[in-house]
Amino acid sequence: MKKLTLSALFLTALFGANAHANNTITFLGEVSDQTCEVAINGATANPTVLLPTVSTADLAVAGSVAGETPFTLSVSGCTINATQALPIKTVFVGNSVTVAGNLGNTGTATNVSLQILDAVGGNAVDLTGVATVDGLNVAAGDSTASHDFAVQYYAEGAATAGTVVSSVQYAISYL
Repeated sequence: MKKLTLSALFLTALFGANAHANNTITFLGEVSDQTCEVAINGATANPTVLLPTVSTADLAVAGSVAGETPFTLSVSGCTINATQALPIKTVFVGNSVTVAGNLGNTGTATNVSLQILDAVGGNAVDLTGVATVDGLNVAAGDSTASHDFAVQYYAEGAATAGTVVSSVQYAISYL
């Protein structure tokens, strides 16, 4: 009986430690006296950005990029101080992120991901964690602002033909 009790205690401790190790939900939020309506290319709900069709030859070598496509994040109806500008950060969280920090492809093409740029012709945004990007600035006395980002195909290796589908969560931060 002692062996059974000892075994039960050991298993409880083992599974209890495992259950605790990777089962954490982190909630993040923000309370602000600033508020704005957000849109991507004018769409306030479920925006879609269509990239051009590119050749596999354009993405034949790892690290190659092609099809840079701008998209505009805009804010309107902002309630700000009439004498002070309001800098706003855009926060991106990738749903499926590659080792290189790009958005993983859930479509049928292989060895291709999507890379978000902090501006048209700008630098890649590393999505391996929560990515915060400057760029939106509501001028004093104004209530709107916009910033052009871009997205492009990125070759993780020699790309094969197929669809490319990915998504990213976004929010704005007044802090």
